[in-house]
Amino acid sequence: MVSPAPSVDVPPQPWTGRFDGEGAEHRRWWQSVTSYVPHAAPRTVPAPATYRTRPAVILGFGSDEGVRRNKGRTGAAAAPAAIRAALGPLAFHLARDVHDAGDVTVAGQSLEAGQARAGLAITRLLDAGQLPVVLGGGHETAFASYLGVAGSAAVREGLRVGVLNLDAHFDLRDEPVPSSGTPFLQMARAEAAAGRELRYAVVGISEPNNTRALFRTAEDLGVDYLLDEDCSAEAAHAFVAAFLAQVDALYLTIDLDVLPASVAPGVSAPAGFGVPLPVISAVCRQVAASGKLLHLDVAELNPEFDVDGRTAKVAARLVNTLLG
Repeated sequence: MVSPAPSVDVPPQPWTGRFDGEGAEHRRWWQSVTSYVPHAAPRTVPAPATYRTRPAVILGFGSDEGVRRNKGRTGAAAAPAAIRAALGPLAFHLARDVHDAGDVTVAGQSLEAGQARAGLAITRLLDAGQLPVVLGGGHETAFASYLGVAGSAAVREGLRVGVLNLDAHFDLRDEPVPSSGTPFLQMARAEAAAGRELRYAVVGISEPNNTRALFRTAEDLGVDYLLDEDCSAEAAHAFVAAFLAQVDALYLTIDLDVLPASVAPGVSAPAGFGVPLPVISAVCRQVAASGKLLHLDVAELNPEFDVDGRTAKVAARLVNTLLG
């Protein structure tokens, strides 16, 4: 059977970048990415041996509403286009195909509807054997990703799926209305309702930017975390290795505010400390090498506040690393 195409609001747009020639030795991302075309595929879990080579499909999630509700600096809806623009000129060294499925966008205040539509698109991609690469959007992107993963064959067939968040914040706020600050508490509650337990770990937590209530919620939920001040290369590697050992497959979410403000100024909440980029990049390489990466997203880029496109370029570099 043919897996239906993801339902998107904006179809894939032409990619652009520097031109050095037509041959494979000159290829850049913009010359390599093609529009996603659904193909015949069983709705089953991809074999782990294919995780590092299966095709990647980029899906944008254009949303500001979660950040607005969380009283942050809006502008993240423009992030998918900015990250694509930063990816386009990069030299293409990947051993997998990369496709573009277009964007799901949140119209006005209809966040929940947008998350549901993005979740359905992600489930379809996962069940067609693809690696979804979601470009957010505020970190409300994470709940859309969760809906997609939770509805996929990986969960239906009993794989232990872990959520690894690279972030300065727990995003476990208990609020009456979902926002960019609530997605992981939403996940925990949804998992509990389904008779499962959320496996959630965070690298880069900023103690001064998370209240005692948030630390208590994290403790109650059994969340593993590593503080930003403790994120040496060795400590981060050991922390991630221990978490990977507990799961069969991994959903990785990167909130760019985990990085120092000098590296990632274009976010809603720039970090006063942050985890050094080489440490975050090493974690991405570790996750990619594990062969367990099921799904990934990158969130919180705000092009309106970026400086020389440096945050978008960092996001592009991390995506390139994860797909390598």
